[in-house]
Amino acid sequence: MPGVSALEFSSESRPAPLGGLPAAYRSTQPGRPGHFNELTGRVHAPGESQRSLSPLWQAFWQATPQASGAELDALVARVRRRVQDDGASYNVHGDPGSSRSRQWPLELLPMLISSQDWAGIDAGVRQRARMLNATLADVYGQRRLLHDGLLPTDLVLAHPSYLRPMHGCRPPGGVHLHVLAVDLARCEDGRWWVVGQRTQVPSGLGYILENRLVVAQQFPQAFREMGVQRLAASYRDLLAGLTRLSPAGARSRVALLTPGPRNETYFEHAFLARYLGIALVEGGDLTVREDKVYLKTLTGLERVHVLLRRVDDDFLDPLELRPDSALGVPGLIQALRAGEVVVANAPGSGWLESPGLSAFWPGVAEALLGESLSLPAVTTWWCGEAGVWASLRNRLREFIVVPSFPAAETTHSFDPVVGAELSADKLAELARRIEAEPAAFTLQAPVKLSHQPVWTGRHLEPRAAVLRVYAMSDGQGDWQVLPGGLTRVAPQREASTEGWLSIQRGSATVDTWVLTDGPVDTTSLLPSPMQAAELAAAHRTVTSRSAENLFWLGRYTERAENTARLARLTLEALAGVQRGVLPPEMTALLQVLARRHGLFTGEVPGRAEFEHKLLAALPAASGSFGVGFNLGALRDCGEALRERLSPEAWRLIHDVGQHFEQHVIEALRGPSAGPDCLGVLARVDTHLAALTGIQTDRMTRDDGWRLLSIGRQIERLVFLCEALADVFEHDLALSEDGFALVLALFDSTITYRAQFQARRELAPLLHLLVHSTENPRSLGWVTRTLRERFAKLSRHEADPRWAAEIAARLPEPTDWPLDMLSEPETHHLALTTRLRVTAAAAQGLSNHISQQFFAHVVGTEQRVWQ
Repeated sequence: MPGVSALEFSSESRPAPLGGLPAAYRSTQPGRPGHFNELTGRVHAPGESQRSLSPLWQAFWQATPQASGAELDALVARVRRRVQDDGASYNVHGDPGSSRSRQWPLELLPMLISSQDWAGIDAGVRQRARMLNATLADVYGQRRLLHDGLLPTDLVLAHPSYLRPMHGCRPPGGVHLHVLAVDLARCEDGRWWVVGQRTQVPSGLGYILENRLVVAQQFPQAFREMGVQRLAASYRDLLAGLTRLSPAGARSRVALLTPGPRNETYFEHAFLARYLGIALVEGGDLTVREDKVYLKTLTGLERVHVLLRRVDDDFLDPLELRPDSALGVPGLIQALRAGEVVVANAPGSGWLESPGLSAFWPGVAEALLGESLSLPAVTTWWCGEAGVWASLRNRLREFIVVPSFPAAETTHSFDPVVGAELSADKLAELARRIEAEPAAFTLQAPVKLSHQPVWTGRHLEPRAAVLRVYAMSDGQGDWQVLPGGLTRVAPQREASTEGWLSIQRGSATVDTWVLTDGPVDTTSLLPSPMQAAELAAAHRTVTSRSAENLFWLGRYTERAENTARLARLTLEALAGVQRGVLPPEMTALLQVLARRHGLFTGEVPGRAEFEHKLLAALPAASGSFGVGFNLGALRDCGEALRERLSPEAWRLIHDVGQHFEQHVIEALRGPSAGPDCLGVLARVDTHLAALTGIQTDRMTRDDGWRLLSIGRQIERLVFLCEALADVFEHDLALSEDGFALVLALFDSTITYRAQFQARRELAPLLHLLVHSTENPRSLGWVTRTLRERFAKLSRHEADPRWAAEIAARLPEPTDWPLDMLSEPETHHLALTTRLRVTAAAAQGLSNHISQQFFAHVVGTEQRVWQ
């Protein structure tokens, strides 16, 4: 929650030396007077020099061999490089001027917490978790807290996160909260105060791991010698607690439900799922049958028993919650009511986050636990209580005004307002707004946040900090607190709204080191050694969503390569138009090919404007379906498959589209747009060739890869058949320009010349492009590869005849009579008819694959596994 923004900094203009630091670091900027300084371990007084370090920081620097600012700068660079290499991101969608993927902000120096401080945090957070879980059980059950006035009915039931469909629902084991996040701030008294809590879908567990993996490697000696407690046991206990409540017990299938790659924290969803060894799924991956949740996979429907969700309440079930949601699972709430699935956290807990409830928690704790809360909390006053607002109306300048509710159809929200920063007129206007709707406003006392040291490249700078810690249910009525947390620090020393410290608003993070006096836990989530029998039966589950994205990743890779090659060949040919050496028939053919494959839209242009229209349609923003569009679609598919792709593959997919857009727009603005765009297209060809190499040589040959390959071959077969048919229908196959164009489109120019030299004859051309089973661009090679990979993909089918019948519909170009197709009198009609039929059969195969493996509308009654 917020801190005081009106406080002034010390008037000292020079950094004060700090004893105990290496010589290069013996300077620091003074903190705000009255704030606890983590570096010195005491409250900073006005005009006071910071001469000593706390024992924790003394121990840290003594165990840190770096002795110069240059070495510390090098560590900062290593941190940023590692975060970039990991692809760690926090995306801010809709933020003007922001990039689509923003690098995760991680500072070098950790937050240090002593074992004594942590003991108090651990006990207080566990107590709060027990209280909040009991509160949910009561409010969705007997409602004693509401009836007795311990919680305000108007604040609870009017909250948009209170879910009426959950009333009377008792989740498995009576556990509503499986993960609780509590935001803490060390205030001027040196104690940790609760400034907020997250109960709906707490984020950060994946980012904590990323921070630890990166920062601990920069200070290995300090990490080892200071006895920093490790994190793996908490994640193990989280999974154990979830499966303990599951109807299938230890045999449970656990999945992480994500809103998808467009979500701002999608990186951590994928990272956490991979670390925990569970499936990452979206709502479309799941279906509910007879109150049971199933995962749609290539081999059928497989039972899911536990969902660790990152989808907000409203979007979880379009049948009972928000009907327009495409992120949830129809029937999920009923499956939860029936006890057939564990959902963590159970829906309907978001109202606990309201700051207006802060003043009521001590009374609730006494009523439900018979205990006083051990962790103090920031004081708030809910304006919905008439007496509260009446008594504090004239003191509005002393408080920070925060929203009682999030934005919804029935409520509105706003950014927190610091009363001390407002003019008299603005303060009066705010008072009138509160008067009109008092329940929507909560007053909060200012908080003086402690300061965490951050290395800026010149000195240690104090930044306001908030620590988020996590409690995890053990499934038996108690909670364990992860020994660490996600510490957020202000983006600069002078941050005026330091209490919110939102990553979305530019704050950074630091790793959190909790020290222990006892042994360090050596638990690892690395699996135990597998036996030979287990290895023989092991297989990697491919969800239908991942399978579909892999299928289209293959198709868009091939489509981008084909359109880029066609655009380049067309622009090169149009240079011949300007010199008068390209016949009009070739221009007409190029226009047909360009329009068929999305290189421009609208009417076919005349020869003079053809090049201009082709160039204008290259960027994705042009509205065409050419090179820019296909590269963007390729990136979207790759983004949805981050958990399956290597960092190199993802980086290449991301960079090829980004570089193309950037350079093609620059080229179009220049005086020589045509030649410059040819250079851009040549670089795209190179990047896509590298991506093809990764897909061919560096991906595991599982069913997901087979779908990727099948997608590529379908796209290749359609493109090549249609291109060859167009050339023959324009009667240009044996012309010099047409012959060269066909070989270039099939990427077979060098192969043809090596085998047949300068012969411009139909029989050798068709042999290489239709019959050859050695040329990966020939129709014969493509159809044979399609059949082989489709047969392997369909080996798990209950009825193999289905796959055989579908594969039989695909023509076999190697059986086409070459002598007949080479006859001048018959080759046009005979060949073009076969080519069009083959292209249509390839599209039909694509439709059957979608119905069978992605939509599960064929034979699903035979494909359900418990």
